[in-house]
Amino acid sequence: MDGGQPMVVATRNEHKLRELGEALPAVELEPLPDDVELPPETGETFAENALGKARAARRATGRAAIADDSGIEAAALGGLPGVRSARYAGEDATDEQNLAKLLGELEGAEDRRLTYVCAIALVSEDGTERLFEGRCKGTLADEPRGDGGFGYDPAFVPDDTGPEDGRTMAELASIEKHAISHRGRAARALAEHLGRRESRRP
Repeated sequence: MDGGQPMVVATRNEHKLRELGEALPAVELEPLPDDVELPPETGETFAENALGKARAARRATGRAAIADDSGIEAAALGGLPGVRSARYAGEDATDEQNLAKLLGELEGAEDRRLTYVCAIALVSEDGTERLFEGRCKGTLADEPRGDGGFGYDPAFVPDDTGPEDGRTMAELASIEKHAISHRGRAARALAEHLGRRESRRP
């Protein structure tokens, strides 16, 4: 951690904050202060959006900040919803509405391949920037299943659990999900970087 202080997480999404905390148990994280305004997610890539939020949080607080941007890409839709995953069914759409739209658009499609993508940006107190990316491939289930996770998890069947498993991300235990998820993989890359940096300090 920069200067031994907690890192600010540039999100107000409680699900993301909890998942990052679980994936980074050795890193002390703090939620974004209520008075900090984040920029709109207008980037064309997950990395651009993550960097924009992390820069804003670091600029407002003077502290090291991390931010993630993540979403899902459907092969049959040319990579959509992509960076618009959280707003796929409209600016104020719920997770359920976004998922319903994706299920409707891929109803009857032969190609049901999906990729979850997560970019985590770290902006240190001195302004140094780093990016970490994680991916998780899978297929779209015919209908939502499971009460865990959020977003598109109830209909995302990960490849990593094997062809005989068939559970969606929302049906996995948290420890199983973090081991294979896009956010878990990006967070582990961040944790490895932080660990290497700490080991180099006198």
